[in-house]
Amino acid sequence: MNAQDSEQFRVYSTRIYQAIWLAIFACLLMLFATAVSANQGNSQVATQDTAAIRSKVQEFLQVQTMGIPGKVSITVGQVEQHLRLQACGNLEAFLPTGSRAWGRTTVGIKCSQPTAWTIYVQARVNVTGQYLAAAVPLRQGHEIGEQDLMFLTGDLTTLPPSIITEKPLAIGQTVSSSIASGSVIRQDMLRKPAAVKQGQTVRIISTGKGFSVSAEGQALANASEGQVVRAKTGNGSVISGIARNSGEVIVSF
Repeated sequence: MNAQDSEQFRVYSTRIYQAIWLAIFACLLMLFATAVSANQGNSQVATQDTAAIRSKVQEFLQVQTMGIPGKVSITVGQVEQHLRLQACGNLEAFLPTGSRAWGRTTVGIKCSQPTAWTIYVQARVNVTGQYLAAAVPLRQGHEIGEQDLMFLTGDLTTLPPSIITEKPLAIGQTVSSSIASGSVIRQDMLRKPAAVKQGQTVRIISTGKGFSVSAEGQALANASEGQVVRAKTGNGSVISGIARNSGEVIVSF
C-alpha cells in the first residue's frame, strides 16, 4: 500500500468512527429525551389536584352544617401548590380534635391509597341568623316578658356561645344583672324564677321504693325549678330535696 492509499484509508476510517459516535450520541440523546418525557408524564398523572381537595372540604362542611338555623356560607382556604401530593382516588375529610364546623375552623383531608398522606385546610363557616337583644333597659331582678325582647340579625359565629335565639327560652326568666337596651341577651345573664322562696311554706314529699310520704315544711333558701334546696320539717329536722314550681320539695330515698 503506497502513501496515497494509506492516507485515503486513514481518512475513510476516521469518517466511519465519527459516524458511529454520532449515531451513538443520537441514540443516547433520544433515550434521555424519552426518559425525561416519561418522567414528566408520570409526574403530572401522580400529582393531586388541589381544586379537588378544596371541593371535598366544601362538600364536607356543607354536610356538617345541615340543619343549622340561619344562612350558612362557607369559604375554603387555598392549598399550598408546592406540596405535590400523589393523586388519590378516595379523599376522606374529617374534623381534627377540638375543631367544629363553626367560625374559623380546620378540616383534615387524608388519603390511604396508593400513598398515605394527610393535610389540613383552613376554612371559615359563617352563619347569619337572628338572636335576642334587650328592647328596653332591663334591671336586675326583672322578670322578662315578650315586650322586653327584640331580634337582631348578624353572624352568629362571632357572638358568645350562650346567645339566645328563641323567645320562649328567655320569657319568664329573671335578669341576674342589668342589661342595657340593644345589648345581646346571653343565657348566663338570666336565671330561672324561684320555684320556692326562703321562708315559704312548702310541701315536703319523701319517696322511696313502695312508699310516698308528704308533710309541710319551710324552705331555708330560694331555689329555681330543679335546684337542690334545704327545708326544715315540722319536727325541726333539716333535709335537702329538689325544688319544684308547685311549691314542693322532693326527697328521694
